[in-house]
Amino acid sequence: MDRPRVSVLIPAYNEEKQIYQTVRSVLQVPWVDEVIVVDDASTDRTAELAQAAGARVIRLGRNRGKGGALNRGAAEVTGQVVVLLDADVGETAVEVQKLIQPVLAGLADMTIARFPKSTRKAGFGLVKGLAKWGIRRFTGLEVEAPLSGQRAMTREVFQAILPFQSGYGVEVGLTIDVARRGYRIMEVETAMRHAETGRDLRGFLHRGKQFCHVARVLLKKAFAR
Repeated sequence: MDRPRVSVLIPAYNEEKQIYQTVRSVLQVPWVDEVIVVDDASTDRTAELAQAAGARVIRLGRNRGKGGALNRGAAEVTGQVVVLLDADVGETAVEVQKLIQPVLAGLADMTIARFPKSTRKAGFGLVKGLAKWGIRRFTGLEVEAPLSGQRAMTREVFQAILPFQSGYGVEVGLTIDVARRGYRIMEVETAMRHAETGRDLRGFLHRGKQFCHVARVLLKKAFAR
């Protein structure tokens, strides 16, 4: 019996520093058959470098945000297993094999990557806390990595939850939708790392935006019940 085809979908905006290594590393995984990068109207060399690394690149004419980029790429995915991956994980992208394996083995319908504990001081945990609370409130599920963008899932799950939520609420909305439909979710320890924001103005602005987006998704879920 042939192995299911595996597709990796990467939304990217101004990620020229890491996108080449991310694509090259994920292509080292024997199970990966295609990598699709959706360039969300970047103003740098993201698209060029992604293509040079071996990805199929879809260029957007205007910035649509993470959810919008994923929705555009969803129509191009051909695999029976779909992996969502952030553009900035660099060489640690090879760790996606740990997410793919349980799905291929039929042990989970969706896996979520847990990252090692950060050695850098970032925020105060407000966004993560809100995300964990919201997922628990709507599904009863305890998730340690609610904001992780690194996930693998069956094509059935992928198609069932479309379209993705907008902005930075993608992962929270995705987890709630998958759990509500009764699919099996497994968190997996990985050695993945990505660029982290610090305790500076830029970092606080980013996390403030995240908090608003997550809160907006949770409000939508509350009124949709």
